[in-house]
Amino acid sequence: MPQSEIRITAVRATGAGGQNVNKVANAVHLRFDIGASSLPDAVKTRLLGLRDQRITRDGVIVIKAQQHRSLELNRAEAIQRLHVLVNRAATPRRPRRPTRPTQASKRRRIQSKIRRGRIKALRGKPPAEQ
Repeated sequence: MPQSEIRITAVRATGAGGQNVNKVANAVHLRFDIGASSLPDAVKTRLLGLRDQRITRDGVIVIKAQQHRSLELNRAEAIQRLHVLVNRAATPRRPRRPTRPTQASKRRRIQSKIRRGRIKALRGKPPAEQ
């Protein structure tokens, strides 16, 4: 993906850091519009289908990086996170191959149901004596 599709703005970081945090804009907001990007349509669809809190309703990925004290390191980390997200969507999921339960697992299931039924039958009233 070209760098021209990524918008990066420097913002002030939150949290501890004293005077440095209050004065210097070292945190990075990265914005990437999925719909306007040059990604293939299949990847766009998978990206929009991801349940990720970083993707807005408008289809824009917003990543905030503020772990490092330098702007360059935060920028590199934000871009790295974006690449991880896009690569995760670029690899299609393997189709599920349906399988059948084995004879042994069927037998164990039936035996546990029988055992459970016997336990429940013991909870009833005792038979009346004659």
